[in-house]
Amino acid sequence: MKKLLVFVVVVVALVVTSCNTGTGHLTGVQGRKAYYPEIPLGMVYIPSGSYTMGNGDQDVPFLHQSRSKVVSIHALYMDNTEITNNEWREFVVWVKDSILLEKVYQNTNNDIDEELIGDMLEHPDIYYDEVNQTWTDFQPSQPFINRGLFPLSWKMRGIKDEQIIPLISDMYLRPNERWYKRRELDTRKLNFKYYWIDLPEAAKRGRVNIVRNGNTPGPGMPGTPADPNLDPNHRELKNPVHPYTGDPVGLDRDMGWFNYKGQNNALRGHDDRSRFIIEEQINVYPDTLCWVRDFTYSFNDPMTNMYFWHPAYDNYPVVGVSWQQARAFCVWRTQKLNNWLEGLGQLWVQDFRLPTEGEWEYCARGDLKHSPYPWGGPYIRNSAGCMLGNFKPMRGRYFDDGGFYPVKAYSYNPNGYGLYCMAGNVSEWTETAFDESVYEFSHDLSPEYRYYAMDWDPPSMKRKVIRGGSWKDIGFYLQTSARTYEYQDTAKSYLGFRCVQTHIGRGGRDFSKEGGEELKSDIELR
Repeated sequence: MKKLLVFVVVVVALVVTSCNTGTGHLTGVQGRKAYYPEIPLGMVYIPSGSYTMGNGDQDVPFLHQSRSKVVSIHALYMDNTEITNNEWREFVVWVKDSILLEKVYQNTNNDIDEELIGDMLEHPDIYYDEVNQTWTDFQPSQPFINRGLFPLSWKMRGIKDEQIIPLISDMYLRPNERWYKRRELDTRKLNFKYYWIDLPEAAKRGRVNIVRNGNTPGPGMPGTPADPNLDPNHRELKNPVHPYTGDPVGLDRDMGWFNYKGQNNALRGHDDRSRFIIEEQINVYPDTLCWVRDFTYSFNDPMTNMYFWHPAYDNYPVVGVSWQQARAFCVWRTQKLNNWLEGLGQLWVQDFRLPTEGEWEYCARGDLKHSPYPWGGPYIRNSAGCMLGNFKPMRGRYFDDGGFYPVKAYSYNPNGYGLYCMAGNVSEWTETAFDESVYEFSHDLSPEYRYYAMDWDPPSMKRKVIRGGSWKDIGFYLQTSARTYEYQDTAKSYLGFRCVQTHIGRGGRDFSKEGGEELKSDIELR
């Protein structure tokens, strides 16, 4: 028994000793979670690589597309189809439920029968307010903390609570606005509050304007005499005022230490990061009237009435969404996934976003570096004479390719990366701002040109690159290198989008598609 006791003591001592990392050597932080990236549902992995961006041979005069350049693209994930009506409907339903949930908490003082609104009251009624450093009541206006977390019933039948019924009824159109007396949601109220980070603006650095002033002491180190030659405001960056509002554009300050000569040897920071967190609000319901607006003297009323909401079109690409709405969808999708991962105790992932123009063309080529079309080239029919995409084959013959309007998002054969309809069906938004000379000045490493236009900017500054061609375009615009534009605040019946997510890690071609984990060799080389 004594020998056993001694053995146990020795084992415990060894375990305690082995857990002690205070060896004096550089070991890095221990105990961190290992990370193995998984391919998001509905996406495919695109390995890193390089290609010749731009047209290789054919060019239309004055389109400024003849110049080409070799660029490199980091590994990423891309949706294998365009975002469908049913996927966008999940976004709409989430916003609808969250708005009603807010109304319930704001107008009932949390005095609600639990059976009426599911198990909504299981969420704590108080939480810690980190801004004010105190415990506070439940705040329904917090979009990502409190919204979309609870099951919600919209069935008014059987609900007799005099507080709940008016709140649900307020979300529907008034009787005098209804068609055929159908009880429909008032889509004007489906507004999504979100934010995004303006990293390019945060990365800007102004010029320090050091003003000599013999009467004002300067910032000296402790124990050193004050420098009479430095003004205390010398740390302010003198930026111009906004041309319309007159407010300073990006007041910035140096956050580093100064030596006794007033020289700053530290990196420049910002005194308030919140000014780079851009809060926005946007309506999330697609513009269904775009079917009528886009085509003068063309009868498209049936598509306006049915295309988005009818189950027959669930797997068709969503249209009638602006560039701004598409970016809001990416924010919501990111938060939805990260909240779920956080609940499982797992690490967050990269944000979902719109692809850059360079990424989109790289993915569309499907590892065929010099082919004009995603399926190869140079023809738009296969050997049997069948059309390889949904577009306008000949004058007025829209149905010759098998589709009159958009077709299902997984129609036709995928390209070499497993992506459907990278040519035809609907054109797709990219993150890139449109400029005819972008190939001239863009970098060869992940080329991109961004400009976040304001409402007061001229229309030419609101142009965003669209790629891929659509069901109403001729074959030229189906080429992987063909580029055109639409305005960021417009919605079209031939324009949709798909999301991408940057791969975390090296992103080599030895990525394992099975199980969604990197191979050992890839992990070792990161």
